[in-house]
Amino acid sequence: EMAALQRKGLQARILSSEEEEKLKRDQALVSDFKQQKLEKEAQKNWDLFYKRNSTNFFKDRHWTTREFEELRSCREFEDQKLTMLEAGCGVGNCLFPLLEDSNIFAYACDFSPRAVEYVKQNPLYDTERCKVFQCDLTKDDLLEHVPPESVDVVMLIFVLSAVHPDKMHLVLQNIYKVLKPGKSVLFRDYGLYDHAMLRFKAGSKLAENFYVRQDGTRSYFFTDGKIAELCLDCCFLDCIVTVVPVGVGVTVPRSQAQGPRTSPVMRTTYQPRLPDCERCRSACLLEFLARLFMDTGYEEEVNEYVFRETVNKKEGLCVPRVFLQSKFRKSLKNPTPVTPHLGHES
Repeated sequence: EMAALQRKGLQARILSSEEEEKLKRDQALVSDFKQQKLEKEAQKNWDLFYKRNSTNFFKDRHWTTREFEELRSCREFEDQKLTMLEAGCGVGNCLFPLLEDSNIFAYACDFSPRAVEYVKQNPLYDTERCKVFQCDLTKDDLLEHVPPESVDVVMLIFVLSAVHPDKMHLVLQNIYKVLKPGKSVLFRDYGLYDHAMLRFKAGSKLAENFYVRQDGTRSYFFTDGKIAELCLDCCFLDCIVTVVPVGVGVTVPRSQAQGPRTSPVMRTTYQPRLPDCERCRSACLLEFLARLFMDTGYEEEVNEYVFRETVNKKEGLCVPRVFLQSKFRKSLKNPTPVTPHLGHES
């Protein structure tokens, strides 16, 4: 018998001593050569994933309307038609349950051409109700498929974790252009110390919180920016972010408590000097998601961990799952930030 218990909170999951030891031991990083190869072959690896698994790997996500009240409450009047974008739709496990609401029109895109074809082959696919297209969100301009500022809500569900951390800001800039002012991005993805993170074998680590699976697909495990505030009384102030002028070989160190300095020619990268305290080590990395969104022009509304325990009583197993669930709103006042031209990023 399987059971799932869920709670939410701002505190990171506490590791057992064995789990802490495992993470300390597994510090060796995959070689630069292999990392570059994985980045170059990212689309091919996802296409092969869908070739092997067809539409059978993920379950339909009927939980989205329960977990994200905004999908019901963002209407200004009853029966208002909503336009949504699912960025990274896979084979439609989230898309088709959402289209059970007859007042939703959906744009949907995915990195994998094979996944997009599976969506189009689904008997529920209706071109009057949705438009699906292949797109690399880090370089293909969404405006080629979606009118500017036309979308009421963007779903970013278990997608950003598959993108290299250095390119995540490009995804957020891209979806920013099609989202209406005052509307939100609904985010859910893998969280720090999720069971999947602790299962990786030695030799799978690409960077802090970033790992490669055996099939070549990659996964980042996100942290919640709010928790950093809890550690300001310890060694958190010693943590550093760097601001990198785009195209210029100069880095500018800044205190994490100060926050990043931004300008049209600057891009912030997060490489904290990690303290010995495990509590603060986690907190140094907890700014990542919140800063990623806010540097792009979004406002933080909700940003918290979701903890689940999947229990198999028959086998005597309890598997801890950790996700990050967030909501970031496009400001009504701020103009669209200056961004590099997608498709010309080196």
